[in-house]
Amino acid sequence: MEYMSPTVINLKESEDLRDVVHRVVQALAEGNVVGVPTESNYCIAAAGTHETAVERACTFVDVMKHEPRLTIAIKSSDEASDWAPAMTPLALRFARQCWPGPLAMVLQDNHPDGLVHQLPASIQPHVLCDDRIRLRAPGHRMLQDCMRLFAGPVVLAEPDGGTKPPKTVADLMKRCEQNEKSMLFIDDGMQSIQEPVSTIEIQNTGFRVIRGNTFSKEELQDVARLTVLFVCTGNTCRSPMAEALFRKKIAQKLNCSANEIQKHGVDVKSAGLSGWGGSRASEKALHTMKQSEIDLSGHTSQIVTEELLQKAGIVWTMTAAHRAAILAQFPKFADRVHMLSPTNQDVLDPFGGTAEAYNQCAEQICEHLDARMDILELRSLSEK
Repeated sequence: MEYMSPTVINLKESEDLRDVVHRVVQALAEGNVVGVPTESNYCIAAAGTHETAVERACTFVDVMKHEPRLTIAIKSSDEASDWAPAMTPLALRFARQCWPGPLAMVLQDNHPDGLVHQLPASIQPHVLCDDRIRLRAPGHRMLQDCMRLFAGPVVLAEPDGGTKPPKTVADLMKRCEQNEKSMLFIDDGMQSIQEPVSTIEIQNTGFRVIRGNTFSKEELQDVARLTVLFVCTGNTCRSPMAEALFRKKIAQKLNCSANEIQKHGVDVKSAGLSGWGGSRASEKALHTMKQSEIDLSGHTSQIVTEELLQKAGIVWTMTAAHRAAILAQFPKFADRVHMLSPTNQDVLDPFGGTAEAYNQCAEQICEHLDARMDILELRSLSEK
């Protein structure tokens, strides 16, 4: 199928979205470039393995210093590590919480197993710059459906992506008027987000905003924060003690007060699998923590939710049964839910027991926390 003149399909007037998707996929497969909407702007899509299409896509964008010409479009955060196998925990947090969505990440790509190194040698210079790639998982439904159906990688060329990206298909066509012969354009009107896509660079010691404002500085810092979630049964004994003890240990490691660890990029929470929430910590848990100069009087129990799990970078459960219960309901979080004990020993429940049982529980928790501290990356937490 060859488009001898520009063709515009109005997505809102189309009777069958699947037909539009198939036309876009066919155009990409035949080596054509296609003007497509994303959730925040319009850009040019091309097959990432088609040399002519990639070179043509490059003609629509200016060179940006220290950045690749083209962005690799991925379907979701699950696909990110295929392109950048050495993604840092910080990068993974951004991917998990912001994709699909209006965020692009510039990442180091010096890992030999990254998919970029499987692209034709003539194409790699267009998606690589200084051993770095730019990834984005657009949130637009039509584009997502196209990428799921298309057998191969898709690259995006974003005209004036650094300043004033095209907000409408008319804007995009105007930018492409010298090269629009035989192009297909998909018109979905003006999107609700009309700002330049937030583009960040992941560094060894944090992240840096390169351009764009689809995410505020505060929102990005919130995503970057390492959130650790402790889970037990009722969130009145074990997990509140673990939360409080961990917060104290983190504060000591960061040389700040326990109330200041959020400012240093760490957040600590706890939750339970049963109950209604809203309960205070048990009296014996209060007494046990008081011996460590920790005040649990302000604790209020809460129930594990998908939102809490989504936000958490690490979830530590008190027992194997707790982990199994979470994964039975939320299997997609298997990569971040682990037992607190590095050797998979249950932290025994002191509820209803003696003060000594609570003290032994706290000691057991402390031992596990000490064994876990070294695996935490406490750098790479905030914007530099």
